[in-house]
Amino acid sequence: MSIKLKGALEDRGAWRMENCSIAMTMEIIGTRSSMLILREAIYGTTRFDDFVRRTKGTDAIVSARLKQLTDLGLFEKRPYQEEGKRKRYEYVLTPKGADLMPAVFALMQWGNRYLQSDDGGPLRLVKRGTDIPVVIGPHAESDAQLGFDDLEIAANGDWIEQGRA
Repeated sequence: MSIKLKGALEDRGAWRMENCSIAMTMEIIGTRSSMLILREAIYGTTRFDDFVRRTKGTDAIVSARLKQLTDLGLFEKRPYQEEGKRKRYEYVLTPKGADLMPAVFALMQWGNRYLQSDDGGPLRLVKRGTDIPVVIGPHAESDAQLGFDDLEIAANGDWIEQGRA
């Protein structure tokens, strides 16, 4: 099973892969700790100690990942201060970070389907106020669900090496 490659992309040897969006994204969020921090932020976690506790990460790893994700614009640091304590920061997802929600939930749904028992795992995604399941997957702008055979990859700009197309 594979996605149809459109036009000049059929010659995969002509692709210029140095700017692959998947590879670039994995460089940023491809670690287990980054994905778990994103999961927790989507679930509402904002404070450092809670990220450490809920991801079971070390202070050093969570600190490094939060700094990286903040520097990349996925989180915004906001100051807060509890009565009688020093000023600290909470980490809030930006719209750029929230745009990763479908990827996080797609991983959850894949794990529910293939790695959990027959009951489908501990969590499921439903439409707010209902019990209607939400399925993460490809769909057209018209909202029609698409299957694997409905998709093709098209070049966006100059992705083919000169002289090969």
